[in-house]
Amino acid sequence: MSNKVYVTRRILDPALPMLSRECQVMLNKKPKPPSRAEILKNVAGKDGILCTLSDRIDSQVMDAAGPNLRVVSSYSTGFEHIDVNEATARGIYVTYTAEILAEATADLTFALILACARGIVNADLYVRENRWKAGWSPDLLLGYNVHGATLGIIGLGRIGAAVARRARGFNMKLLYFNRSRNQQLESELGAVYTELDDLLAQSDFVSMHTRLNSASRHMIDRSKLLLMKKTAFLVNTARGQIVNEADLARALKSDQIAGAALDVFENEPLQRTSPLLKMKNLVLLPHIGSATYQTRSKMAQVAAKNVLDVLAGKEPDPRFLVNPEVRNLRPP
Repeated sequence: MSNKVYVTRRILDPALPMLSRECQVMLNKKPKPPSRAEILKNVAGKDGILCTLSDRIDSQVMDAAGPNLRVVSSYSTGFEHIDVNEATARGIYVTYTAEILAEATADLTFALILACARGIVNADLYVRENRWKAGWSPDLLLGYNVHGATLGIIGLGRIGAAVARRARGFNMKLLYFNRSRNQQLESELGAVYTELDDLLAQSDFVSMHTRLNSASRHMIDRSKLLLMKKTAFLVNTARGQIVNEADLARALKSDQIAGAALDVFENEPLQRTSPLLKMKNLVLLPHIGSATYQTRSKMAQVAAKNVLDVLAGKEPDPRFLVNPEVRNLRPP
């Protein structure tokens, strides 16, 4: 067991048993993410790091780890928390758990679409708080149809396409905006490529599934929200920084749009001072898009296998390798 691995959070089995059989494992056992100081201390001399999206892995961390570091495996579908270019230059493999969580996240996305449209959270509270006094009423808690409505998907990747397939069961009209057109999915799903502004103006529901990068950061701001219908809903299960939360709060408060649902936020956990907490036309979840037993266990297995493959001198599964060009600098 000459290889040493630092695991920044306790994750589901079988990750830790897999790693412990082959490596010396240092585990952060606290329920919260490790502090910056803890990361810098605990990566020293490690051959591998298994991290989460809460952990910033940059040149300072790589310096602290030292020359033995060969792999950074992220238990996530995104990798913006890792300086991939720096890792590649040092011959460090960067892996993630993409593709695995698409179906679970798509399930949650559609649950949020339905929750928004029918006011499910507010209706539940209405009953629990004993405000339901008159029995059935013709105008009680009216919502909006999902069946037959127009769904605009921003980012028609694996998750966006999974949401689109669910929407077909509701006979929804599908619009999408992407960096490039995908004519195969257009044919398969009946989706229509639309420029962003037109998508926002035409959609009854707008669902975010794009990656976070310089182009998508605050993609949805005041100017974009003003394009949406007053009866439209915004759903974000991608990354919180894609939406300008201050602008969204103002749009919700002024009824510029009918409502929204967020599973991700600009800063997590959501601060108690956030104006979003005061919005009654908003559904808030604590970043649980992939939170099913099956999905999180599979992510754990893949994250551990990615570490073990690199440390054993094997090529990691290309589906999970973020920087394939690293192979030219440090073959496995």
